[in-house]
Amino acid sequence: MKSHQVVKACFEDQSPKQIAEEIGVSVSLLYKWSQPVGDNQSGAVNPLDRTVQLNSVAPDNDVLHWLCQQADGVFIRDPAGSAQAYRYMPATNEIVRQFAAMLSEITQAALDNKITDQEATAIRQLWDRLKAYTEGFVTACEEGNFAQIRGVPPPEPPPSGLDCR
Repeated sequence: MKSHQVVKACFEDQSPKQIAEEIGVSVSLLYKWSQPVGDNQSGAVNPLDRTVQLNSVAPDNDVLHWLCQQADGVFIRDPAGSAQAYRYMPATNEIVRQFAAMLSEITQAALDNKITDQEATAIRQLWDRLKAYTEGFVTACEEGNFAQIRGVPPPEPPPSGLDCR
């Protein structure tokens, strides 16, 4: 979805007049933000486009991290695309390993019934790493990126007449 479409989608829940009043801009400017920008287009660069521009010069996506915090969330970068091939069993084992490492960090941090800022930072880093890796795995699943194990024939069903309960 393009930024002007996101702005226009806001009109579904509230009138443009209400939105313009709430954010302190004119209705005409709000409408311009909801239109495409470019040759033969009447739109204006909107705050979403400006946010992308500002983030491009900010270190480590600080703008996006801050914005996500304002929405009670966190920013996690998607994996670098589907070029990374995941092998099913090693990938699932890695997810379990990373989850266990995070739980271990939480357990160690909570032994004294308090969690310091340094311990919270370490837990956050492990959690973010786990989420990013798992997102890559899920994306690979969605894209069917398990070609290297597709050549293995599925196990044969038991012969008919056998009760395998």
